[in-house]
Amino acid sequence: MGISADIGIIGGTGIYDPELFSAKREIKVHTPYGEASDLVTIGEYSGVKAAFVPRHGRGHRIPPHKINNRANIWALQQLGVKRIIAPSAVAWRHFNSRSIY
Repeated sequence: MGISADIGIIGGTGIYDPELFSAKREIKVHTPYGEASDLVTIGEYSGVKAAFVPRHGRGHRIPPHKINNRANIWALQQLGVKRIIAPSAVAWRHFNSRSIY
């Protein structure tokens, strides 16, 4: 493929800003697991080549139970990524808190 990255970042809710990268470009990576959540952005951050894929796609269009994690990880692996940073947030809301006690 000729394009590579040292680290991969799978952005979750609130982490969609590939503007952090310099010299960036977007590519589509084909996987045997279907499409990744979105195009992969390749760029440089503090001298390190990095690949970024938004977990929920741009505009947060993919709900958590529909995320194709295998495709996202495969896409990063195809770019030579050996380490992935994938922060995530989990929220829970119980409308009647007395019912759990």
